[in-house]
Amino acid sequence: MEETMIACQDNPEVFWNAFRLANMMLEGMDDVNMFLNGPSVRYEQLNSEQFSLKELAKIFTLSEGRLLA
Repeated sequence: MEETMIACQDNPEVFWNAFRLANMMLEGMDDVNMFLNGPSVRYEQLNSEQFSLKELAKIFTLSEGRLLA
């Protein structure tokens, strides 16, 4: 099944959970697209030790998830 997630948050914890969910969906063999809208396009700036968004985004794209902005 093909799924599309839309992210329009700049809250690191919400974004972290969105990437975690998207990665779990990819593990379940779904095709996942994540569309970044508004402040969410700056997700790399929200990266921290507690919320490793860059690492989750890397896993997402290497697992054939499509990141769109």
